[in-house]
Amino acid sequence: MAGRKIVMAPDTIIPAGAARSLSSRSISTHLAARTAPPTLSDCEGQVDMKRLRAYRLDRLRAQLRAHDVAGIVLYDPINIRYATGSRNMAVWTLHNASRYCFVPTEGPIVLFEFHNGEHLSEGLETIAEVRPAQAWYFFGAGPRMNEKAAIWAAEIADLVKATGGGNRRLAADHCDIAGIRALEVHGIEICDGQAICELARCIKSADEIALMNHSISVCEAGMAKMREELKPGMTENELWAHLHHVNIARGGEWIETRLLASGGRTNPWFHECSDRIIRAGELVAFDTDLIGPFGYCSDLSRTYYCGHGKPSGEQQELYRLAHEQIETNMQLIRPGISFRELAETAFKLPDRYLPGRYSVIFHGVGFCDEYPHCAYLEDIDAHGYDGVLEAGMTICVESYIGAEGGNEGVKLEDQVLITASGVERLSTFPYEEALLGREI
Repeated sequence: MAGRKIVMAPDTIIPAGAARSLSSRSISTHLAARTAPPTLSDCEGQVDMKRLRAYRLDRLRAQLRAHDVAGIVLYDPINIRYATGSRNMAVWTLHNASRYCFVPTEGPIVLFEFHNGEHLSEGLETIAEVRPAQAWYFFGAGPRMNEKAAIWAAEIADLVKATGGGNRRLAADHCDIAGIRALEVHGIEICDGQAICELARCIKSADEIALMNHSISVCEAGMAKMREELKPGMTENELWAHLHHVNIARGGEWIETRLLASGGRTNPWFHECSDRIIRAGELVAFDTDLIGPFGYCSDLSRTYYCGHGKPSGEQQELYRLAHEQIETNMQLIRPGISFRELAETAFKLPDRYLPGRYSVIFHGVGFCDEYPHCAYLEDIDAHGYDGVLEAGMTICVESYIGAEGGNEGVKLEDQVLITASGVERLSTFPYEEALLGREI
């Protein structure tokens, strides 16, 4: 199928410098981006978007070579954006397979765009050609799904043949069975592509950290607005709406969950926000899971005390333990430590809080929650895996403290960068002094 070539346009932000991993140098100068938005300026360093895209695409192609594949078909909008910088209706296309991208290990990238959306990627040097997408998912194709999948597969197979140098192995982050069978007709071997994408995404460049800091600053502005507006008598939904408003108003994109609960709904964890009325003297706990500007995730958790009274001794104990868990585990994190070693040496929960423990001690973060994660020692054999932390990874350190059958629980979480010597805290939102039992 003939494609429409994209007209290249100059990038708007092009300061000098070369792409490189944070694991190879100090990043302290780049953390100034926390207070400076990535906008045009002639007097200070800015994020170089072309350099950013080049770094991410190089990371992905290095993994394609390491896995010996001819290329990868990407459907997940997060992976498409990582590889190319292109975006279109990200949440809708997460569950409607109407937009995809072919990234060869060597050769020009072809984006298959949603109906009449070809213009959206003009100016992106990463994309050589835009073609109309062939929709073969059921909503788009109905009873013609197999017919449309065959057309799709023929086009993809031609690209593999043209760029693969005889390699017939093709990775895919998502591919339904009709597509796999249709590709097999052309002698294409499909292999998992999600691991390829997440391993590529796990080491961040200095430009990525600058954009992540920008996203965190937006998230923390939303958290501050929530803290300011929290009053007895408002609903959980009303409080949660303030985070959404600030995120969207400042260029953010979406929030992945609705994890906010008050009072007795804070224990056990994972209740999503509701029209429950928040009462004075209750705890309010939340997890942002916020996709902010430029698509970078800010995954922070805090627990607030509602009202002007003094927190109870039980509330303070829960909070102090959660805070101690975060701080203790933060001190253990360093490049070279294995996930199992960290699980073995991590903060030990008192027995009464162990049944309600969070699912992980830490997890990776970038465009979303991503590789790696570290399970509790009690869970690592059944549900976890081992690996090694590396400089340049960004992770979220987690805590949930709530006794089985207890009245309330506390959720805390901070986002950090692993450096050559330990960790650099990226999140800066303060803890609750009253809940820590300190004088205000």
